[in-house]
Amino acid sequence: MGGIVLENVCKSFGEVSIIKDINLEIQDGEFVVFVGPSGCGKSTLLRMITGLEEVSSGRVFIKGQDMTDEKPSSRSLAMVFQSYALFPHISVRDNISFGLRISKAPKELIEEKVSYAAKTLGLEKLLDRKPRELSGGQQQRVAIGRAIVRDPTAFMFDEPLSNLDAALRVQMRVELIRLHDSLKTTMVYVTHDQVEAMTMANRIVVLQAGRIEQFDTPVELYDRPVNKFVAGFIGSPKMNFVSAQPAADNQIRLVDGTLISVPGIAHEDMTSNMTVGIRPEHLEYSHEQGDWCGTIVVEEQLGSDAFLIVEIPGVGSVTVRAVGERNYHGGETIYLTLPRHRCHVFDNHDNRISPNLSTQCTGTVTALHSA
Repeated sequence: MGGIVLENVCKSFGEVSIIKDINLEIQDGEFVVFVGPSGCGKSTLLRMITGLEEVSSGRVFIKGQDMTDEKPSSRSLAMVFQSYALFPHISVRDNISFGLRISKAPKELIEEKVSYAAKTLGLEKLLDRKPRELSGGQQQRVAIGRAIVRDPTAFMFDEPLSNLDAALRVQMRVELIRLHDSLKTTMVYVTHDQVEAMTMANRIVVLQAGRIEQFDTPVELYDRPVNKFVAGFIGSPKMNFVSAQPAADNQIRLVDGTLISVPGIAHEDMTSNMTVGIRPEHLEYSHEQGDWCGTIVVEEQLGSDAFLIVEIPGVGSVTVRAVGERNYHGGETIYLTLPRHRCHVFDNHDNRISPNLSTQCTGTVTALHSA
């Protein structure tokens, strides 16, 4: 079993609190991603699990055992860093087997494990090369291979793809997903890139300022964010937000005076100051009519998608994601409509008031807030 449990874990540097009373359970075999803005504590949290950072208070359990005060070498975890940290003067084979040779493992076992890792990662033809003869993606696979041969309880990845170009990042994401499917070993992965998190994870931990805002599946985070922070962080381009207030007959008055009724929201659910959120891909657009009339100030044509930055009088800039669109250009007038069932509504404390009714899948949202 490779489960990891954190109980009331805190980390402080002097008077500065970095990790604030976190409770978290990572199930055996899960691929869990820690994501959040720079400085939110995701790498620190990962290092506390591995023992590279001391825990100020709380407990860390690995495979059901309290490992809070144990050395990193005793935790049976394999760490893969942003830096490949390969020995440049020895071969790929020797880099992968280095830890086994230091621990004086039998030669036959070393050969067996290196062969398995190389086959798993597609490195069989590269075993006799030096790291300088490899691409960035190949070097990262060697670093992962060095971790595989240890047969760890869990893999810890600290932004391992940050040094790769865009195309290699996509390729390595696919390879890591396949690796997880093959090994079925617990993986904990740190990234600031929410696209990486959404595409790779079974579940995602969204962190802000040392606290867990929401821990759930990618689809749940996208469809039912628990608060405005998660709604704005998950999704690319980010969600549009518009200030609003209650109006008569269960309606909501947007900042420009537009009235909308969102399914599932009654007047008693509303607060004096609210925010309505709508994702760029959910806005409907037309040359003829809509809730808003605005001007396209920027057209970002990507081929498959077009991102339109629209200036709406009384509202401000709104982003529209139009799939395969070719008929709207900078300087033109455009009409936008907010599908009511796609709208998210947040109260004056930035917590979501109503469920998003665009999907009807079952399941519960797990939110871990710390005082």
